[in-house]
Amino acid sequence: MILTPIDHSALFRISDDFAQALASDPLALKVFRRVTALVPDSDLLSLSTDPGHHAQGVELCRRFGFGIIDERPQDYFTWDGEAVAIRMEPSVLIHEVAHYQCAAPARRTVVDFGLGAGPESGRKAEGEAAQTLFCPERDVEEGLCSLLGILWEADLGQPAVLAFLEQNWLEGGTSLHNVGHFRKIVRWLRAMDLIDDDGRPTMGLREEGDDTFFARWFADS
Repeated sequence: MILTPIDHSALFRISDDFAQALASDPLALKVFRRVTALVPDSDLLSLSTDPGHHAQGVELCRRFGFGIIDERPQDYFTWDGEAVAIRMEPSVLIHEVAHYQCAAPARRTVVDFGLGAGPESGRKAEGEAAQTLFCPERDVEEGLCSLLGILWEADLGQPAVLAFLEQNWLEGGTSLHNVGHFRKIVRWLRAMDLIDDDGRPTMGLREEGDDTFFARWFADS
């Protein structure tokens, strides 16, 4: 949920400032340009509910071999280890693809990827019982999934900036911490081959298990 609503005039100003802060990092700047390339001509900067965008999200799930369940996650799980409940916003559905890509191999077949029940999942107790990844590691993975899912939206021609705002990537503005976090996420997505040299998402999957992966993450200052 977005913490501070941003209107068009503020978005363009903040975007220009953020781009300038990324000037020394060509890949991070490319990623940011992709995310902010399409800004809807509407005063209401909220997540898309366009049926065409949803259909694209379903097709992306199929490309990754997901089973498809025509249910609301609130009446089931979001991800049951094999299939995704698709009656949710396009952005949230595409975010599940990013979770699949960013999860350790052993967790890709676990309910809600072993992260605990997601906010949309209805079977909370079972989701929590399957949780094997906790904070701070869980927050790291969520950050990677967030930006990767947003880049998939951009690649599909959807207004990715809406999810970028909703997931609070600009909340910290151009502070050293916020810009540094963005750059690190971009750097790691590239190192994992989940994005290419132009910042476009790939069909790649994370290969490392949790112990090795997160030890390297926290050693990377």
